[in-house]
Parts: sequence; structure tokens; C-alpha cells
Amino acid sequence: MKVGRRWDEGLLESAPPPPRRGCHSVHSNYMLNRGYAFTTIISSRYHGQPLLSHLASLYPHSTAEAWQQKLNDGEVTLNGVTATGSEPVIFGQALVWNRPPWIEPDAPQHFEVLFEDPHLLAVNKPSGLATLPGGGFMENTLLRLVQKQTPNANPVHRLGRATTGIVLFAKTPQAAAHLFANWNTPKIQKIYRALAQNVAQNDSYEILTPIGLVPHPLIGSVWAASPSGKASKSLATVISRTASTTIFEVSLHSGRPHQIRIHLASIGHPLVGDPLYGETGRPLENLPGLPGDGGYLLHAQFLRFHHPISGEQINLEAALPFGFGLDR
Repeated sequence: MKVGRRWDEGLLESAPPPPRRGCHSVHSNYMLNRGYAFTTIISSRYHGQPLLSHLASLYPHSTAEAWQQKLNDGEVTLNGVTATGSEPVIFGQALVWNRPPWIEPDAPQHFEVLFEDPHLLAVNKPSGLATLPGGGFMENTLLRLVQKQTPNANPVHRLGRATTGIVLFAKTPQAAAHLFANWNTPKIQKIYRALAQNVAQNDSYEILTPIGLVPHPLIGSVWAASPSGKASKSLATVISRTASTTIFEVSLHSGRPHQIRIHLASIGHPLVGDPLYGETGRPLENLPGLPGDGGYLLHAQFLRFHHPISGEQINLEAALPFGFGLDR
């Protein structure tokens, strides 16, 4: 088992660097990635819709005028044929947006190894580093950094870009299959620390708010509190209070996207600095942020489970980052 290792990655290194001590992040200011082909299959509900209109509704981050320019530049194809934007889309067609390489936003280039053996790797993810590609990040991700050192490692779960703490990787198919099968069961305990707005009146809460997709003005839809959503369960316990905030310890009993942010917000305790969720657990009414935007403190502190191969009890802990009470 290797404990406490930390890699600081450069952009152009051809071999892994030696372990380095210290707490300083190394940032990649100019990560030009390889581009990406965003692929969707036209569903029956959009059959006959003009392609330009379909693109503007499918990817609302760009205006119709911006999409027409991408079409003029030959970035969009339908069934492999370069599209103009005026043609109607047909059910079953493969729509591909070949986004050219772009300079990715800055992101931390380090992680701390908490546990490693032939089957598992557990790391402490810093804030600002996406777990998986998406949201403008393809190379500046924890997955890419980890796989530079351990090519066969794949994450069993993900944390939001601003969320810190434990991310568990499986290094073998056997370990991955076992962990996936048990991830959202009591066999795996996942405990987080969260800094929330407002002073909690009770010492503990069982939160059962359903979570589903709701409208978002910038990206079409986002996961949030929804009566028609999927059943979800979190247990929140008060750790401490200030005059205007509460620090909760939250245990997850389901694995919905943004579950802790949504659940705490739904009981009147949005995370301090959360740009997306308001006190109802739904997007803020006035210019809600995006799911990947930071500004809040949420930390995956403990992960407890039996080793998928040996059966050994594994108790992982990631030290709390700045802001969770010890420094307040």
C-alpha cells in the first residue's frame, strides 16, 4: 500500500515526474486539447426539424448565429455528410459536432494518493479539477492525470469539479464489477462535509427529496428537486453552527447527481456560495449558474467498504481543506 503520494504534472513531460512534497498546485495555463466529436442520434420527436434550429436547442450555450458559423466552417455532419443547417433532421441520423481543439480552462494538476494496491487506487481530488471529461474539460481532468501514472485505473464514481475529497478508482475488471454492484447500497459508506447557509434548527435530518431534471435557462435542463424525480435519501447531521451557517456531515444512501447540494438546499440550507441551487433545491430564479461552477465547500471525507477482492475492511479519510471550521 502506498500512502500520501502526490503528483504534480507538467504539460509536456514524456515520463512521470518523481514524487514531490508540499502543498502548491501546478497549473496548466495553455492546455490545447485534441478537440472532440460530440455525437447524438436524432430521436423521433425531432424528426423533420431544421438542423440549425435543432442545434440551437440541443446546445443552447451557442446562439443560432454561432451555430451557423460552425456549420459554415464544416464542423457539423449528418450521417457523415457535411451539413449546411437548412436540411431537416431525420429520425435515426447520427449528428456529429466536430469541435476543433480548444484551450481548456485552467485547472489544478495534482492529486494526493490515499490508498493503492493491485486492485484499487483512492485519491484526494482538489477543488477546480473535473473528475471526467465534460463541460469544456477534456485533458485537464483527474482521469487524465491518474491514467498518466496508472493507465488501467478507472473511477468508480465522480465528484463535481468544485467538490474535494475521495475519488475511488478500480484497477481491475473484477474490482470494478464488485464496486459498481454495491456502490449505492449500505455496503459502501460515503460521508461528506458541507458548509451550508442558515442555522439548522434540528441536529439531524433525513432528507428524501426526489431528484429529477428541471429546466435551466442556459443548458436546457439540470438535476434538481422535482416531485416527479427519482427517490433519493441523505442523512445530514449538524457538526457545528455559526450565527449564519451550519456545517453538516452528510451520509449518502443513494447516488443522484448533485444530491447533497440539492438535498441540503431543499431543507432550506443551500451550500454557502453555491451559484446554482436556491432554498427550494431548484435553480436560482435570477441567473442560475452552471453545475460545474464553484464557490461552495463540499468534501468527500470518509469512504468505508470491504475490499472487493480480499474482503479486508478499508477505511479511507481525506483531510478537510481550508474553510471547514478549524480555520474559521
